[in-house]
Formats: sequence, structure tokens, C-alpha cells
Amino acid sequence: MTVRTRFAPSPTGLLHIGGVRTALFSWAYARKNQGVFVLRIEDTDLERSTPESVQAILDGMQWVGLAHDEGPFYQMQRMDRYKVVLQEMLAQGSAYYCYTSKEELDQMRADAEARGEKPRYDRRWRPERGKTLPAVPEGVQPVVRFRNPVDGVVAWDDAVKGRIEIANSELDDLIIARPDGTPTYNFCVVVDDWDMGITHVIRGDDHVNNTPRQINILAALGAPLPVYGHLPMILNADGQKMSKRRDAVSVVDYSQQGILPEALLNYLARLGWGHGDDEFFTLEQFVEWFDLKNVSPSPSRFDREKMLWINQQHMKAADNARLAALTEPFLSKLGCDTQQGPALVDVIALLKERVTNLVDLAAQASYFFRHDAAPAELAAQHLGEEARARLARFKTVLADTAWDAPALSAAIKAFVASEGVKMPLVGMPLRAALCGTTQTPSVDLVLHLLGKEEVLKRLDHIEA
Repeated sequence: MTVRTRFAPSPTGLLHIGGVRTALFSWAYARKNQGVFVLRIEDTDLERSTPESVQAILDGMQWVGLAHDEGPFYQMQRMDRYKVVLQEMLAQGSAYYCYTSKEELDQMRADAEARGEKPRYDRRWRPERGKTLPAVPEGVQPVVRFRNPVDGVVAWDDAVKGRIEIANSELDDLIIARPDGTPTYNFCVVVDDWDMGITHVIRGDDHVNNTPRQINILAALGAPLPVYGHLPMILNADGQKMSKRRDAVSVVDYSQQGILPEALLNYLARLGWGHGDDEFFTLEQFVEWFDLKNVSPSPSRFDREKMLWINQQHMKAADNARLAALTEPFLSKLGCDTQQGPALVDVIALLKERVTNLVDLAAQASYFFRHDAAPAELAAQHLGEEARARLARFKTVLADTAWDAPALSAAIKAFVASEGVKMPLVGMPLRAALCGTTQTPSVDLVLHLLGKEEVLKRLDHIEA
């Protein structure tokens, strides 16, 4: 048997990180077992589904690097297939037409609540041997309901949560087609999983209540049952469900915050799954180690600081040229022209171990490509009259210094000694004057990368 998994988001918004983790685990399980990973877009919610959301899903999947083997398949393009299956179910008696009005359903609900019972459809249109059905009302378009078993239990061995059993008496006869004939979510999913040969359905545990209904429909169709694995929810730091209002929840948020895609996947993999004490690992290692039996059934909390630490480790390990290409758009937003200044790849090599994300990397790199005056408070602290006079003297020294890091380091040390001061009284004013900040790497390395002409030009702006 070839393992076949699927990721099936609804295009009603941006790609959520919970969805990314689901996609990651489904993708990894297929890769681990030399299987097939299918991408399916469940776009039957016409009121909420948008082309923009479809594109956001495709772009998000491409950004994180989870390539699908088949698809994307779109449910709206499979309507003819659904209607064929509906007619087959109606013919064999596993589905039936229901003409119950909204007012009748509301009354059923009110009566059930008055009796202290769970509201449910009373199956008045369900055909039974010896039962007389109501007269078909004129001008009413019926829904199609699934004839759910009334006895026994639906049971499955969940790959994450273990054995789950739900009594059929808890399930009503689900609507599988609306009055206009369009099929509903639970029906489409069943037909899709059957047609696409999905062997393992890995999804969020908000779908647990859908699973017994889908199992019963698959059984009625005579279709094989996939293995189900329901992943626990991702909570925010306060233990609440992550919300668009409070939390960064889409991959767009994290790309804009300068998080590397491999770092986001690394962090999401650790939410609910583990391999010993390993925290930092590659996607290839994750695939090698991944097993559904190691997924925890308990919710996980999103820890931003831990994610940033993971991101920092991936930045340290990243190729400098790739990191430079990823950082360049952030520098552009800061008004920096990276063609005017030192090679960006050299700047990245100098700075990347000092930051946790690309936004901060761009901010720290900006002074190599744009000269901003030190803020007033910093200037008052480090660029007083005495400091400016000292920098003017040091500029004369630099003009005659060979421009490599060892020579610059030696020149700084000699100048500090000649001035009879400690290093900070030269280094801090120099950083403030050249970079507009005192938070920089070793000043000789900064001088070397800025270049002699640029350093002397920037020091010209400091009046003695």
C-alpha cells in the first residue's frame, strides 16, 4: 500500500500556522513512507472562499517549501462527481430527500430543548419499512440527508488520540446536499478522500466530531477507511486559542517578521511532537525522525521567544548569499540602496550571529548603506566637544592607515595609547559618528567594511 496523505485547507483567509503544522505533519508522513502528498482546496463555501485566499494558500505553501505531489484539486471542479455519488446513494437507500422547512426544524429544536434533550432532526422524512411519509409539499426544494445508522457505535483507533468511540445515537441524519443540489463539506471530503486514495487523514482535532459521520458515509459507499490522526490545538502564551486579533497566526505574519521558513517549520514541528531533547534540526532530519506515535494528544503553547531562538540558529547556519537575498527587501523598506556600499553578503557574515530575525538584521545592516546622524541623546553622551576633537585627530591617523582589519585594529590600539584613554572613549564616539549607534561588531571590522573613503567622508561631518 502506498501511503497517501492530503492537506485540504478552505480558502477563507490567509494560511494559518495551525494549517501549516497540519500540512507539515501530513507532508512529512508521506515523505517518511515514500508516499504521496496531495493538496486539495476545499472551496465549496462560496460566500467566504475567495481567489485571493486560494492564492495566499498556494503562496504560503511555496514559501514554507512543502511541495505537493498531486494537485491542487478544487472541490468546485468536482461537482459532477459528487452529484453522481449522491444519486447512487439515493438509489441504494443510504440517502434520502428531506422536505422539512426551517420553521419545522426550529420547532424541533425548541421542543427538544424544552424536554432537556439534545436538539436533533427527528427523521420524519427518513424512509422505513411500514412507515408512511408525509405528503411532499409543493414548490419545496428538498435537501438530501445521509441515512446514519441508529444503533451501535462508530469507533476508530486514532493515530494521535488513541481509541475513540461515539454512539450512533449521538449522530443525526446529516444533510449531504443543500436545496440547490450543492453538496456539503462532510460529503465532499468523503468522496475526495475515497477517489484520491487517501490512506492517512492527518488534521486538527477540531475535526474529531466530523470523523464518525465521515466513517459512516465511507462505510455506506463501501469505501476503505483511512487512518485518522487528529492533531492537538496550538494555544497562545496565555493558553487561549490563537486569534487573528491577538496573535500572529498566518505565514504572511512570520515572513514579514523576518522568520526563515525552515525555522518556522522547525518550531512548528516541536509543537506537539518531539525527538528526545532535539530542538534545532533540519527538515530532512525531521522527516527521518517523524512518527505519528510521537505526537502528543495535548495542546501546545506557542512560545515566541523559543521560536526566535530557533530562527537565530537557522540564521547562523544559513548560507550568507541566501541570507543576503532574503534581507535585501527589508533593507529596501528602510530606504537603503545595497548597490551603494560594501557587498551585502560580507555585511551579513559580520552581523548574522547578533540577531534573531531578518528585520533586526536589516536594521543593524542599514548603517553600512545609509549614514544617519546619531540620535540627540546618543550624541550628547558620546559626541561632546572633547570626543569630536579626538575623532578629528583619529581621522588624520586613518588617512595614512592601510585598509585591512589587522592594520585598523593596530591603528586604533596605538591611537588609544597615544591619547592616554581607555578604548571606550575612542570606540563609542567612533561608532556613534560612523553608524548612528553604539551597538556594532568590533569597530575595526566595521571600519574595514565601510571602506576608507566612506569612513573619512562620515568623519568629515563631525565638527571639532
